[in-house]
Amino acid sequence: MSDPASDSNTGDPDRPLLTHLLELRTRLLYAGGCVLVLFLAVYPFREPLYSALAEPLMAVLPPGTSMIATQVATPFLIPLKVALAGAFFLSVPFLLYQLWAFVAPGLYRHEKRLIWPLVISSVLLFYLGMAFAYFVVFPLVFQFFASATPDGVSMMTDIGEYLSFIMTLFFAFGASFEVPVATILLVRSGATTRQALAAKRPFVIVAAFTVGMLLTPPDIISQVLLAVPVWLLFELGIFFSRWFEAPATDRPAGEDDGA
Repeated sequence: MSDPASDSNTGDPDRPLLTHLLELRTRLLYAGGCVLVLFLAVYPFREPLYSALAEPLMAVLPPGTSMIATQVATPFLIPLKVALAGAFFLSVPFLLYQLWAFVAPGLYRHEKRLIWPLVISSVLLFYLGMAFAYFVVFPLVFQFFASATPDGVSMMTDIGEYLSFIMTLFFAFGASFEVPVATILLVRSGATTRQALAAKRPFVIVAAFTVGMLLTPPDIISQVLLAVPVWLLFELGIFFSRWFEAPATDRPAGEDDGA
């Protein structure tokens, strides 16, 4: 009878892959369970939550107007979507922790000490991006849309379209505000250096405006309001990455500071 322990050392190439897949499944189950639990907790508060989400647009609508539902099932589905979106955004800290826990086994011991600082900073930056979208971007964008409405046209936004619009902006700004973390990880892993990233600043600025064009609705205000913070956060990531630079031996062969 063969020993399982000895079988694990026979060099079976499929075993590491299977182990990673099982670990990924476990992490996904944890993440899905967290979202489900939070959905059940948030659902009773779906009406106040939707009122808070609708406030930026309702504040600029002309008196006597409101949003409308153009489909039969929309009034039933929108509260469900609001509760689900609220559950997802509330579960971001747990989801990010599951992501880092999945990659942690492949890290060195000194790299694992960075997990909690990176998780905390990732969560704070994601929520900061959402807050920036809600308190800065939404009022400017909706005020612009309301003022640009032609005479004789009533601005009556569909609630389904409105929810999709603000969820896209929430996710776009939350994810884009992770740029400092991504910059620090690139420098710390030895994939590049601060000097190399600084030399590519013009390309990063162009990429920031391109990302703003792709991730936001087709209006120049939200595109600029996403691109400029991404660029500034990139600069912030370069500044802080000086304390996380990888030793020269960890850098890819042939790379120098001016690569």
